Amino acid sequence: MEEQLIRYVIPATGLVSGLIATYVSLQNRALLAEVRKEIAELENRIIARINGTYVRAGECGLREQLVHERIAAIADDLKNKNAAGGSGRRHGEAGEPTE
Repeated sequence: MEEQLIRYVIPATGLVSGLIATYVSLQNRALLAEVRKEIAELENRIIARINGTYVRAGECGLREQLVHERIAAIADDLKNKNAAGGSGRRHGEAGEPTE
């Protein structure tokens, strides 16, 4: 009787042990996937915040150059208006009646 009980207990123990190991392994994989997803989301948030806060030096140079070009274009327009005889004043300025 004891021998027959041992024949069933030993394989059953092995089967249960294998099932538990499989379950734990699956839980670890799920946890690892969840942690990787959270890390990726956090990384995206950090990068978005850095990109929104800091501007690259090259981009600043381009913006500054564009502003200088616009100011030069406006100055040229004013010079051309003045050279063509335009007073540069709008209706209603410098004491002119507005009616």
